[in-house]
Amino acid sequence: MAKKTIMLVCSAGMSTSLLVTKMQKAAATKQLDAQIFAVAAAEADQALSENEVDVLLLGPQVRFMEAQFKEKLTPVGIPCAVIDMADYGMMNGDKVLAQAEQLIESK
Repeated sequence: MAKKTIMLVCSAGMSTSLLVTKMQKAAATKQLDAQIFAVAAAEADQALSENEVDVLLLGPQVRFMEAQFKEKLTPVGIPCAVIDMADYGMMNGDKVLAQAEQLIESK
């Protein structure tokens, strides 16, 4: 399976970095070749222009931005969704990774 790029967007990029670490561990356990990174919402457009992103996940704290991201990403075939609040709060890297994989497969 080709390398997948998963981008997480949150308000400041801080809390999500812990989730990224947990997702990277989950990907390693599954032997999934994935680049997973987080950016602040203010840096999202730049990060999208610099990376070939397969899926974009929004932290619950920026769920209000979902419509504007979908408007930008749907035409270019990048799925976008909000991370489940419970999975985010529990920093459940396995479940969030599974959500990302499911979105990639469904595009």
